Amino acid sequence: MGKLADHWKPFKNLKQRGEWVELQFMAQAAQRSMSLSRPWGDNWPYDVGIENGPTFLRVQVKSTSSRHRYGYWCQFVPHYQKKQDYNLEQIDLFAAYVIPVNAWYLIAASVLLGRHRKRAVMLFPLARSRRRNCYLYECYREAWEMLTKSREELRAYGQ
Repeated sequence: MGKLADHWKPFKNLKQRGEWVELQFMAQAAQRSMSLSRPWGDNWPYDVGIENGPTFLRVQVKSTSSRHRYGYWCQFVPHYQKKQDYNLEQIDLFAAYVIPVNAWYLIAASVLLGRHRKRAVMLFPLARSRRRNCYLYECYREAWEMLTKSREELRAYGQ
């Protein structure tokens, strides 16, 4: 996990930073020979489509640079102007980027949107906390194989 230069900081607003993060995700997926699509406009609940054989996965890309003690706080909620929350009929996978440490988390949407909705989680790509329950999402760090799963396989993660 190499540190990124501070070239991500000068963005004028979070929307501009979000677009940059989406491009970073698409570049990572393309490097893994994934077929990508991008919905036109901001009216879709997902940011990137991944075509994998007969499966089309809808990926919502999130990012964080908000460090709190040992981890980074990442929110999984729609933009404040959107009226509806995400649901499993719209999103298959979340890709969360911890910008300062260049770490990706690929988390099945069912894990966050399932029975117990999680609006935000702590991610721990650096230091280790003493509390064991802090590492619930570390199994998703750099889990690029999630892009090869079917929708049904991804939904099973939340059960």
